[in-house]
Amino acid sequence: MKTEVRGNGGSISLQNPSLFNTPLDPITGALKGCLGSLDGACIEKLLLHCASALENNDVTLAQQVMWVLNNVASTVGDTNQRLTAWFLRALISRASRVCPTSMNFNGGSMFQRRLMTVTELVGYVDLIPWHRFGFCASNGAIFKAVEGYGKVHILDFSITHCMQWPTLIDALAKRPEGPPSLRITVPSCRPQVPPLLNVSKEEVGHRLANFAKFRDVPFEFHVKDDDPCLSHETFATQFESLLTQLTRSQLDLRDDEALVINCQNWLRYLSDETKGNTTTVRDAFLDVIKGLNPRIIVVVDEDCDLSASSLSSRITTCFNYLWIPFDALETFLPKDSRQRLEYESDIGHKIENIVGFEGFRRTERLESGVKLSQRINDAGFVSLPFCEDTINEVKSLLDEHASGWGMKREEDMLVLTWKGHNSVFATAWTELED
Repeated sequence: MKTEVRGNGGSISLQNPSLFNTPLDPITGALKGCLGSLDGACIEKLLLHCASALENNDVTLAQQVMWVLNNVASTVGDTNQRLTAWFLRALISRASRVCPTSMNFNGGSMFQRRLMTVTELVGYVDLIPWHRFGFCASNGAIFKAVEGYGKVHILDFSITHCMQWPTLIDALAKRPEGPPSLRITVPSCRPQVPPLLNVSKEEVGHRLANFAKFRDVPFEFHVKDDDPCLSHETFATQFESLLTQLTRSQLDLRDDEALVINCQNWLRYLSDETKGNTTTVRDAFLDVIKGLNPRIIVVVDEDCDLSASSLSSRITTCFNYLWIPFDALETFLPKDSRQRLEYESDIGHKIENIVGFEGFRRTERLESGVKLSQRINDAGFVSLPFCEDTINEVKSLLDEHASGWGMKREEDMLVLTWKGHNSVFATAWTELED
């Protein structure tokens, strides 16, 4: 897989292989076979040697490997070079214990994260089906689950600023029996991860309200505020406070409405570590929403397990997973495309967190679709199958994108694939009846 998919850009020639000529060089024996031609497998081996050196506090070896990686890395090169640039940045961040604000590798520049306009966010989401797949699968499952209901309330936990809802509003407007009244509630706290928007949640709600009015769908939008004293605390602290407010009374839940819990790329930012004998925040969240008696809960996330405590294990998994978006972007955007560089920069933010940090500062704690589905099942939910209409809608969506994208069914999931490799999963659940 590694040489077939990630090697499409051809081999990478080292700019200065003389480093390996030094007799005292401790990495010569292990990597001599990679000299002059570094494919994905050899780059991965270099990354693992650097990780091992850092874990063993071998600064000299780590610096040597980083020097070699720096001769490979380029943010405007081929897929391997671009991915290497971000892993190198993450390793330097870990080595220095200070997140660098910018770095140059072989003349390429690192982009700064910035706030997007709503129009830019639309283009960001449409670039590849990474987010649209989940929107489409979730909206189809929600639409079917609320059939016959005159009132719908969506409790939305998402990092994409309500971008999926215009499509659902449009679908609800076309219901033969007429649209339901729709309420959407979002938490005021949000993990500080890309994409970042330059307007407030209230402004997003105002725009959705205008669209719903245009489509004749009765609409309300609410922001569930946390304790204002926690505004400068970490997302984890804010969310633990928010959990105490997710009650039927505080959410103003009504018996005659269908409650929908929407989780898009969200659960990974809830701690999966236990404190003493207490449950994890991730499990506590599932227990809380189960107590709200939702009609349906939809969960979408990236299908990769990055929860390992070992740095080497996370690097291997991360490197073999995140080539997917880098490779997909390579197929249709020029190497110097600003849109491509910014999208890759957001992926780089993820890499830096996964590789560069430990403990509470490592917020990217993905579970695979199978592992998370088991967690949800253990919490007392039962899987809901996706109907044929939803599957056909997802297939039509993927037809709008590059031919490498596909979809398959696995157990309780729909899975987005790139060249046959899992990338994003979508699941739907309802409460297990006693």
